[in-house]
Amino acid sequence: MKHVSRIGIMLFTVAIASTGLVAGCANAPLRTEASTSGIRAAEEAGAAKTPQASLHLQLAKEELESAKSLSAKGDKEEAASMLMRAEADAELAVVLSHNDTEKSEAMAAIERARQLRKDNQ
Repeated sequence: MKHVSRIGIMLFTVAIASTGLVAGCANAPLRTEASTSGIRAAEEAGAAKTPQASLHLQLAKEELESAKSLSAKGDKEEAASMLMRAEADAELAVVLSHNDTEKSEAMAAIERARQLRKDNQ
């Protein structure tokens, strides 16, 4: 009989501890570092100069603000989802801006090659 009550007390203790952990996670501050650094990287990559990249950069900024607002209202799950969207859009903005830069560099190289061919004829 004593064995059964010890198990019951241990289960009760584990349940209380788990409840405390879940409540603690619900009150955890919103971690925006990844989104913020992704947005900064997109800006530094020149996303504002490329139409598609600029669109995704703007979306990332709006989603970050929305996540902060949702977090302030206590909707942590929706805020976390919005943060993931902000990170994805910021990353896409970086890729699109790099893609545009590479395309421009390739076009310039092609033009230089054409000019060299023309000069050598």
